[in-house]
Amino acid sequence: MDATETSPTFPRIISVDDHTVEPPHVWRDRLPSKYQDIGPRILRAPVRSMSFVGGKFAPEMGAPGDDGPIADWWVYEDLHRPLTRLDTAVGHSRDEIRLEGITYEQMRPGSFSVPERLADMDVNHVQSALCFPTFPRFCGQTFTEAKDRELALLSVRAYNDWMVEEWCGPRAHGRLIPLTLIPLWDPELAATEVRRNAARGVRAVCFSEIPPHLGLPSIHTDHWDPFLRACDETGTVIAMHIGSSSKMPSTSPDAPPAVGSTITFANCCFSMVDWLMSGAFDRFPHLRIMYAEGQVGWIPYILERADVVWEENRAWGGVADKVLRPPSELFADHVYGCFFDDAFGLKNLDAIGVGNVLYETDYPHSDSTWPKSREVGESQMGHLAPDVVERVVRGNAIELLGLTGEGLWGAGGQARPMAD
Repeated sequence: MDATETSPTFPRIISVDDHTVEPPHVWRDRLPSKYQDIGPRILRAPVRSMSFVGGKFAPEMGAPGDDGPIADWWVYEDLHRPLTRLDTAVGHSRDEIRLEGITYEQMRPGSFSVPERLADMDVNHVQSALCFPTFPRFCGQTFTEAKDRELALLSVRAYNDWMVEEWCGPRAHGRLIPLTLIPLWDPELAATEVRRNAARGVRAVCFSEIPPHLGLPSIHTDHWDPFLRACDETGTVIAMHIGSSSKMPSTSPDAPPAVGSTITFANCCFSMVDWLMSGAFDRFPHLRIMYAEGQVGWIPYILERADVVWEENRAWGGVADKVLRPPSELFADHVYGCFFDDAFGLKNLDAIGVGNVLYETDYPHSDSTWPKSREVGESQMGHLAPDVVERVVRGNAIELLGLTGEGLWGAGGQARPMAD
């Protein structure tokens, strides 16, 4: 069967976790001229050194003419961040994927170009995809850490305009689903940005798994209420990706990357318990959150334990007056887990909830199942009824993200008005 045809046995995938590598012009074309020399821009320079140990990425840019491999670097204020093979690994064998700097010419064009992305989605049996950012990091931490708040806010808005108007614009034919950023440093500005984008049909926004890791208040305070209220009222889903706390799980400063790669779900686990015990879902009954790339096999035990704590320890546990229902019930109504390769989780799907699980392909990252996401899904979901497979692979995403019945965003990439 041709790769672009619809499978008679496996639904076309709606991936809720792919990634875009921003092309060089995103901010250059959208920021005022006075910011051209300090706003995000690409420079080509040598890599002096690069390491990823203990969950921390540490690159150092060399000067022009220095020895070392050449890479394209995002430069923004004092930040120097190279494009790396881990950003865009698809098309390379696993043994070739190393921590190294690269240029745009050395990556698969589908990483940053819409027509090539759609072609790669066809190869992978993917109909539509929600894409997280690369240079801004997974919830816009890059702009939150910046010194110039005026420039940072303009940069957030510029990214969102590019995401909606270009990446998910007419050329995408509704197949790319917008995911926007907020100015994390100000919940009122964040609420305004949520509403601005919701008005043009956006239904998902990035947020941090564990805001205190970014030096921000936790969700146990009322600090985030303006932002949460805006999401609740507009039907905007809060999307949290592993690493959106700028701190990947690890065990020691000298732990090899394989340790963190094995336990990437850990921050999702901690975050979900935070949300379930925060009272946020009782205050904002229409709020929904999702955990990208966190897998789902760990969820049943956490729900079991959370219910025991809520029932037996709530008198002294600080939740009696604000968490009004068992955490497992809150999870069923408000939380979605996302996976790309989790046979154990799928064997225990009933304990998680058929309506609370979403499929993803993680294109173009090193963990991506591209171009075999369909084969992985068929292998791991073969024991499930066809209607259940339909829900996991696309139906739940259509409902959650407000897509059309065909699984597309808007009509031909154009935003639709907000739902009532």
